[in-house]
Amino acid sequence: MKEICIDNGGTLTDICVFEGDQLFYTKTLTTPYDLSDCFISGLRKVSRVIYGDEDVARLVAESTSIRYSTTQGTNSLVERKGPKVGLVVSSDFEIEELTIDNAQRGLLTSIVGERLVRLDVDDGSGHVSASSVSAAASELMLLGADRLAVCLAGPHYVRAERAFVSIYQREFPQHLLGTVPFTLSHEVAGDTVAARRIWTAVFNAFLHDPMERFLVSAQRRLADWSSASPLLIFRNDGGTARVAKTAAIKTYSSGPRGGLEAMAAVSAKRGYRRAVSIDVGGTTSDFGVVENGEIRTDLRGTVEGVPVSLAMSDIISVGIGGGSIIRAVEGVIKVGPDSVGSAPGPACFGLGGQKATITDVALVLGIIDRGSFFGGEMPLDVERSRAAIETHVGNMLGLETIDAALRMKDAWVKHLASSLHKHVGATDGAVLFAFGGGGPLLISAVARAAGYHSIYIPRVAAVFSAFGIGQAGLTQTYELSIDSGNGGLAIAVEQLLARAGRDMLAEGVALADCAVHARLVNTDGAVISTIDVAANKTWPPDSTTKNASLHLTVAAPTTTQQHRNADIENATVTTSELVAFGQRRVHLNCGVAQLPVYRLADQVVGAVGSGPAIIEDEFFTGLIEEEWQITVLEGNDILLLRTEQ
Repeated sequence: MKEICIDNGGTLTDICVFEGDQLFYTKTLTTPYDLSDCFISGLRKVSRVIYGDEDVARLVAESTSIRYSTTQGTNSLVERKGPKVGLVVSSDFEIEELTIDNAQRGLLTSIVGERLVRLDVDDGSGHVSASSVSAAASELMLLGADRLAVCLAGPHYVRAERAFVSIYQREFPQHLLGTVPFTLSHEVAGDTVAARRIWTAVFNAFLHDPMERFLVSAQRRLADWSSASPLLIFRNDGGTARVAKTAAIKTYSSGPRGGLEAMAAVSAKRGYRRAVSIDVGGTTSDFGVVENGEIRTDLRGTVEGVPVSLAMSDIISVGIGGGSIIRAVEGVIKVGPDSVGSAPGPACFGLGGQKATITDVALVLGIIDRGSFFGGEMPLDVERSRAAIETHVGNMLGLETIDAALRMKDAWVKHLASSLHKHVGATDGAVLFAFGGGGPLLISAVARAAGYHSIYIPRVAAVFSAFGIGQAGLTQTYELSIDSGNGGLAIAVEQLLARAGRDMLAEGVALADCAVHARLVNTDGAVISTIDVAANKTWPPDSTTKNASLHLTVAAPTTTQQHRNADIENATVTTSELVAFGQRRVHLNCGVAQLPVYRLADQVVGAVGSGPAIIEDEFFTGLIEEEWQITVLEGNDILLLRTEQ
């Protein structure tokens, strides 16, 4: 049986299909006007790769699951495209806690604006009156709220929020026209710090509608092929769950997490102590770190620079990618952060784009072959690239086209390398993993400028995040703050286990068959103690639960084949020279050179060579500079070692 993994990016959508030891993959252009279009077109393309002819019905019938990650949530926040959120807070909550800097003030204005009401809550009991709930909801509806975020504070905020919704559903039943859906903060986050919890709930409310519309549409289109495979959403905590059991905020930055999952699997298998990712997409580049096989994670992460209650992978995104616009401004070459995206795309795509990108630069310099780009499915127009470079850089700086392109290449490399150094820091002997469609392109130059001496380029670099989604299992995570005293911890355990049982049952798995891991954490997310919920006997004393939360992770038995690389220990290694497919005339800083082109599919394990050279796969190209040694590893992955220290 097959497992389908899809990573929907801002410019390109990547698809991997696993079947035993076999891997099939392809890419398609993202369709921002309707993401379900590129979702389905990706399935069509990969079915042709597998069967020779398009047969989506057969593909989904032969698949046990479809795992999916998307940038839709991230893009919605960046573009501020979402519902009008109405916010309900306690009357004594200081709103200034949500607006400690200009960025937070701007976000709150964009998402909530004037749609904010205060509600009186009895701190001693968590009681709220029916009249105050009705008045608050009515006011927010009149102000045009599309969704309510109910975020109360105080020692009994959970009780107060439940009281609010009980009254609200009685006063405004769902069958009535115009009833506004709601989000309760304690159901999204169990953080005792009110400001973080409120922001988490507000973000979730804002992302819910656009995510729901797209994912429900995707599910319906799958149903056209009578798909029995569940659509599982890959989340930013590394787990998967069905659409109906996934909070919208858990999709934020989930795609880059897929790449980290794959990098962690490879690092564990190869024994890399520290690995750093550089995931270059069309719009952004993402950096992450795996240390001793563990993905570096912030227990209280950030969204758009705002602290939230949820754990987030420590991923830094910068506005530079394969589609970043490069132009001259007041005599200086600027790179990004604005991007041409997939439509109209770089000038060379011939889709109406007139801006110059690093893709145009690589084409003009001869690094990219116009006929083999994107698996040969998208012939490139070099004359359009030349015109864009001349118009936006060459003429502005008084440079010939090739000289302008070389300057643009150097500026792009410098920007990416300085961003990597700034956000990741010292290399400490780390292996730099280059992936994403643009990751390998100029990686040797980027690594040298950033101080790295080892580079790992996966054979599936162009679809590495989709590949990493295949590592994910079915999990759910929960957090609930504890009422200190009166057995509050035992009550929290009971409530979260009941919720987990319902959620896993909806996934077709009994809670008794799952691994359950429970921890008591403080306000910063640091672990106070672990808890054996199965024993249900020795709870920590109530004195340790003050301002603490219960964090619960539930994992279903895995059916996913983990670490899908070839077996390193049993691989046959033959020392030989790399086999060149041909030569390519490339403009380098030192002049024009005829460089050998090494296609990864043509190489045997153990083959070696050195730069300068071009390495190429169906969906990526990489220029390897002269001081780098090239070795083909198992699975036709590439290891580059810098020979000049």
